[in-house]
Amino acid sequence: MQSISCSDEEKKFQVRKLEISDKSKGFIELLQQLTVCDSVSDQEFQSCFEEIGSYGDNHVICVIEDGCSQKIIATGSVFIERKFIRNCSKVGHIEDVVVDSNARGMQLGKKIVEYLTDHARAVGCYKVILDCSAKNKAFYEKCGFEQKELQMAKYFI
Repeated sequence: MQSISCSDEEKKFQVRKLEISDKSKGFIELLQQLTVCDSVSDQEFQSCFEEIGSYGDNHVICVIEDGCSQKIIATGSVFIERKFIRNCSKVGHIEDVVVDSNARGMQLGKKIVEYLTDHARAVGCYKVILDCSAKNKAFYEKCGFEQKELQMAKYFI
């Protein structure tokens, strides 16, 4: 049995944009740790990936890949909303942040949120917002977010 060793460079867990090959690296399974996420065929994944890609900087999904296991162990997304208020400004919406249950406590969620926040700032957003559960409030406060108002939702399925 051959042992696999990983270099320090591989262990740094760099944030990067989602790639089409990430489906085979456990991307969908990671999302299933966050919420309801049925299996997705390769064709469905490619179609969705291409559509999101067509939005350019207005919708970015980022991931962290474990260089040793070649599995996606963290992800999050931000989409940019154009507004009429504040002189036709923009707002970033952070969504779907999740870190693999076996990789929590390594500051990967913070790296994801920082990447997404930096992207929103770079494209000219005046603020970035997100919704989270009460149990995740402290995490987002550590990332510099503060509670504002109240979340409401209406589900159709």
